[in-house]
Amino acid sequence: MEVQETILRVAITGNPNCGKTSVFNALTGLNQQVGNYAGTTVDKKTGVLVYNKSQRAKIIDLPGTYSIYPKSKDEEIAIDVIINPLSKEASDIILVVCDASNLKRNLLYYSQVSDLGKPVVLVLTMMDIAEKKGLDINLIVLSLLLGVKVVAVNPRNGKGIEKLKDTIFNTSRLTQNKLIDIYNLAPELIEEQRKRHPNFNDFQCFLEIYKTQREKLDGILADETIKRYAAIKVVLNESVTQREVKQSELSNNLDKILTHKIWGYVIFLFILFVIFESIFSVSKFPMLWIQQSFTWFGNYFAQHFPEGPLNDLLVHGVIAGLSGVIVFLPQIVSLFAFIAILEDTGYMSRVSFMMDKLMRRVGMNGKSVVPLISGVACAVPSIMATRSIENWKERIITIMVIPLMSCSARLPVYTLLISMIAPDKNIWGIFNVQGLILMGMYLIGFFSAITAAWVMKFVIQAKEKNYFILELPTYKAPRLKNILITLVEKSRTFIWEAGKVIVAVSVILWLAASFGPGKSFAKIEEKYSSEFYTKNFSSKEIVNFQKSEKLFASYAGHFGRLIEPAIKPLGFDWKIGIALFSSLAAREVFVGTMATIYNLGDESSSVNIRERMMEERDPVTLKPKYTLTVAFSLMLFYAFALQCMSTIATVYKETKTWKWATIQFIYTSSLAYIMSLVVYQLFK
Repeated sequence: MEVQETILRVAITGNPNCGKTSVFNALTGLNQQVGNYAGTTVDKKTGVLVYNKSQRAKIIDLPGTYSIYPKSKDEEIAIDVIINPLSKEASDIILVVCDASNLKRNLLYYSQVSDLGKPVVLVLTMMDIAEKKGLDINLIVLSLLLGVKVVAVNPRNGKGIEKLKDTIFNTSRLTQNKLIDIYNLAPELIEEQRKRHPNFNDFQCFLEIYKTQREKLDGILADETIKRYAAIKVVLNESVTQREVKQSELSNNLDKILTHKIWGYVIFLFILFVIFESIFSVSKFPMLWIQQSFTWFGNYFAQHFPEGPLNDLLVHGVIAGLSGVIVFLPQIVSLFAFIAILEDTGYMSRVSFMMDKLMRRVGMNGKSVVPLISGVACAVPSIMATRSIENWKERIITIMVIPLMSCSARLPVYTLLISMIAPDKNIWGIFNVQGLILMGMYLIGFFSAITAAWVMKFVIQAKEKNYFILELPTYKAPRLKNILITLVEKSRTFIWEAGKVIVAVSVILWLAASFGPGKSFAKIEEKYSSEFYTKNFSSKEIVNFQKSEKLFASYAGHFGRLIEPAIKPLGFDWKIGIALFSSLAAREVFVGTMATIYNLGDESSSVNIRERMMEERDPVTLKPKYTLTVAFSLMLFYAFALQCMSTIATVYKETKTWKWATIQFIYTSSLAYIMSLVVYQLFK
């Protein structure tokens, strides 16, 4: 007889920086996927916990929130999942994660969630920090006073995780103790709601009043918070004892240095320098291995598959296009790894605090810092992250300038061009030339974003004041498991998302480059079959001549020459024009397109794209095409241009209008053209 499988739905919620994601990672491991909440663009992480052959749980990691009364859009989504029984994400069990070292504040949110009457498990993290603070928490007493199961865990070493798994699958609907009587705060209003919603309990009715008649709760919400804290104090007095301990000054001393008004910025720049220096040095050998692997695959398919259009499409189209981008995966993974480490240690919160004053001067606030810095990885989730910014105008300014931050999709373009114009050597023994140039490109993006925000501050007239409240998490050693899970997830997303676009573009580009109007290709074949060429050139040279001339006469060549007059003042030719157009879908497609274009001119798939581009000569001057000036002009174009359809679509979804997406595309494209034009014309 087949055993029926039981699938529980479990939501993990709690205050920001309480360890929710660490608990989520410990429960699900690599059984995770990233998607969006129904009808929104807010990121959600879901995972699967396999308990035994017949029991498993679908676990969702909700955005952090301080209260069940949301103040930002991402908090609204998280709370809706918890309180709305009709939500597609409605859960059977709620895990409320609390920071044991800051239990009083964390229990405020727990008490609100508990009053919903759903099965709840209280999960305590950071017990080691609580112990260092001299806090002894009696879990049994705390469980009895609250009427719920309490589990202490340490996701770093896995302590308590197995007990938490057992608790999840053995938790029934308990009679959870209510810390306050919410009915007495608004009896008439609650009675009125109960007539409309007979299945709601008192607190659910209270929340319905908050959603529909918020003005009637003026003053009552503050009274509710005071009563909850008073009740929490009684619970903590019974379950927690405070020992006298010698307080460590390490955290305060570190903050004095890392958030210093001068040295804080110097240290931040130094950290950025280390990151960009390391991106080249750490990734060198993995990139070589990936490049050699693609070369082997290309040669294998070329030799073992029947000759013809399909072979040509696979070798010179798909494989060449993919190899041009996937080879840069080690550098992108390195960038993600450094960002994950900075977030896991608690340093990113310090950067937000430190940059708040600067952000306010240009029309944003400290909450804009995390989306901006996250934009170094990808603009799409960064724009979604602006939902935490309550002030609408500050949020719009942040959204509008995020694409100016150099994202990981630009990294393949920068790396390719920098490796062509800059030697791989050190200055004074420690400063790698390529790393310095790469850091310079990222700084250009940052200062451009700041400048653009300052201009928009006056254009959009963002005069409303907003408070920036930030809780600095304690310093922690980065958790290897969390970082590895992040890298696997990001790499998988990059390969899948970029791969789909690159394959599609490669196929279209191959078709456009392999066929031409009229009988142009037949005439080229006839030309090179003449006695002059067969006597004076080898068959390999004739094939290369044919492919080069066919590319020029192809539909792609015609399109490239059509737009060449517009981009020639920037130092670009028709081949670059084709790549610029194809990379409108995604910036990283530029490298794949160039790889496809240059592979079409050579029968060998083993030729390195960098070497082929360096061999390119200007047809007029016969000098190298990709000079220092051309390379910088091209890098600046990609530094400013909004060549990412996903970003444009996300801006539209977030602002609910094409107005801001259109303005953003026009101003970034204009800025890219002007900056490239100025640089090339001044220094050519």
